[in-house]
Amino acid sequence: MTDKNKVYNELTNGINISVIPKYEPEESNPAIGKFIYSYQVTIENISSDTVKLISRHWYIVDSIQEKREVKGEGVVGVQPELNPGESFEYISWCPLHSPIGKMYGTYMFINLTAKTTFQVNIPEFILVSDFKLN
Repeated sequence: MTDKNKVYNELTNGINISVIPKYEPEESNPAIGKFIYSYQVTIENISSDTVKLISRHWYIVDSIQEKREVKGEGVVGVQPELNPGESFEYISWCPLHSPIGKMYGTYMFINLTAKTTFQVNIPEFILVSDFKLN
């Protein structure tokens, strides 16, 4: 069995994060070290409070040990507010210079009920190009 379509999950502070990574062969060019991956993230509020995602902090590592950090406000240009039981889904992408890598990180949320901030873990997930799976 391969990691293709594998779902990575982590629950922190009442927020469940699910990630499904995917290699994008039509956007990639292995001959020049260009490997493009997309990842679908689902953020589910299973707490009893309304929360708002305010920032992200990603770590991106590839198999040639190139490590990057990406920080910023929100995700895909928005700072979603989630009532109890609601979820938010988005798709983003990541370029690597090698056929294998990983990503992980954190989101910062504010609890709009208690007016407190808290951190949520993004599960570590593996990025593997299709031809490495054969």
